[in-house]
Amino acid sequence: MKLGFVGTGTITEAVVTGLMKARSDIEEIVVSPRNPEIAGRLAARYPVVRIGADNQAVVGGSEIVFLAVRPQIATEVIEPLQFRAGQHVVSFIAVTQIETLRTWIKIPVEISRAIPLPFVADLQGATAIYPPDEKIADLFSSLGVAVQTNEIRQYDLLGAASALMGTYFGLLEASARWLEAEGMPYDQAGLYLKQLFSGLSQAALASGAASFEEMRAEFSTKGGLNEQVFTEFVANGGTDALAAALRSVFLRIRG
Repeated sequence: MKLGFVGTGTITEAVVTGLMKARSDIEEIVVSPRNPEIAGRLAARYPVVRIGADNQAVVGGSEIVFLAVRPQIATEVIEPLQFRAGQHVVSFIAVTQIETLRTWIKIPVEISRAIPLPFVADLQGATAIYPPDEKIADLFSSLGVAVQTNEIRQYDLLGAASALMGTYFGLLEASARWLEAEGMPYDQAGLYLKQLFSGLSQAALASGAASFEEMRAEFSTKGGLNEQVFTEFVANGGTDALAAALRSVFLRIRG
């Protein structure tokens, strides 16, 4: 299997790193020279990785081409490239529909969209894929979990959910700063919160509960402190604010 990456940023590095840990069937990976630091690091680390002379060399040397460029420059990067009929193209480009990609590429190719997150580097990723494709799902299943969606709306909903990462760390920061303001050293507060939330993530993965609501009830004694925090969080508009933010992001994705 020969793979190519047009765009060599954080996500490309994470995907390549994960694939090198998980797969033994990759003959070659060609990466874009656009980011020489990341491209050089990958080529030095993995013998199967080589740096293409340019983006056209990436396309020409690959069976599956991953488009990993920013939406702002996608048109100028992709339109000049010459793809092969029937080639498989996987787009990581946010808010760019398959129909738009087809107008840029101009010849009949297979096109998939995917949202790999940085955790694929450690084989802990959750990657949304549209439309369903077993070959692409197999690749990303190696890097954690691949969630294939039958409808573009479902894919866009998962795209909105992926925007929760900053909020997650924002919640940790707000909690750590509150503890610091009350007299706890920030580094100790951070250490405690990291381990607390790591444990909760592991509990969620291991749980047989049918819903997160069941888990919330399981971790909240009736009349206890956990129940109090969540009750006050809801009463002060916390869940409504979260739903409104997700809805706003979803509408932005949908254009």
